[in-house]
Amino acid sequence: MKEFMAQFSMCGYGFDCMTSTNDLIRRMILAHQNSDRGAFNAVVQELVSEAKKKNHHLYARDIERILLNGLAAEGEFHEIPKRAYPYMDAPLDQERGLQLLEVREPRRQLGELVLSPDTREPLDRLLDECKHSDLLASHGIRSCRRILFFGPPGCGKTVAAECIAAELYMPFVVVRFDGIVSSYLGETASNLRRVFEFLRTTPCVALFDEFDAIGKKRTDSEEHGELKRTVNSFLQILDSFVSESIIIAATNHESLLDTAIWRRFDEVIQFLPPSLSEREIILRHLLRHTKLATSAIARAAKGMGGFSHADVERTAIDALKFSILSHDAKFSSKRLFDALARQKKRLESVSGTIRNRSSLKRTSTSKKQVRSKPRK
Repeated sequence: MKEFMAQFSMCGYGFDCMTSTNDLIRRMILAHQNSDRGAFNAVVQELVSEAKKKNHHLYARDIERILLNGLAAEGEFHEIPKRAYPYMDAPLDQERGLQLLEVREPRRQLGELVLSPDTREPLDRLLDECKHSDLLASHGIRSCRRILFFGPPGCGKTVAAECIAAELYMPFVVVRFDGIVSSYLGETASNLRRVFEFLRTTPCVALFDEFDAIGKKRTDSEEHGELKRTVNSFLQILDSFVSESIIIAATNHESLLDTAIWRRFDEVIQFLPPSLSEREIILRHLLRHTKLATSAIARAAKGMGGFSHADVERTAIDALKFSILSHDAKFSSKRLFDALARQKKRLESVSGTIRNRSSLKRTSTSKKQVRSKPRK
């Protein structure tokens, strides 16, 4: 029981924001002092039930996991119960039956991310506000609930959203635009309303990834009227939306967003490719078991100029896989630099493909414009 209490006290769950747990905490301490395992477990289960009533399902599951790990250490084995989220009524597209969102259990922690101070500081501030939302509310101030992430692909936007959910012990919901966007007139806006109604009644961290799919400029002459109506609908819904859910929109193409979109968010956070020192930190972490020389890691990081976080991670994992599958007795710097060369070649290939597609699109648009000119 002492081991459990020590482990439990280290987790920092912030009981100050759960006023109804005061009596439970008192009873838990008394049970611990009296070495009454049965009473102690009963109080913990009450605490778990209280958390579930507040829709803090990840928080409740984590308490159960800590408790069961403590029991296992004392010779009692119990299987950790499977996650149970109340998502049977998750919204669907009415015409096609497609899911409008996907629920994921967040597994990454914010401490794992290597971010610049300009990105880390607003994230930490956001989390601090959310953890003390009751205190802010007592002064008539609402914590940040609508955040926009922007920056190049692979620089941590999606992972950061997942980490926020994990830090706040809230379910992580990813909105699926393949389900939301419909060819039927007015159905896209209806799907958006279904999603927001779900978010209103089910507190969670909701990620609108690739947000430019529905947030494009309404002045874009190439976009049809249905998409412009969707932008209008989104703005209207967001303006009137009140919930404990946290809305995070992420885009790789911030220049495409409608100007009115930016004003609807409480916080805007930019994600940039990692600096040289940040690339070294990522590599040292991923290759920490290889005993690779610091100088080799520094040289590799220097050769990764322009790489995203995902590119650096992919390179390191690629090198590890080659070394393992080749049954190397010792991981060598050659494996890392070979993987670096492969990643550079891959990025050049992808970049060339994108350029070719852009060129074809411009040519196609030009031909359409020529054909659409009226005859004199």
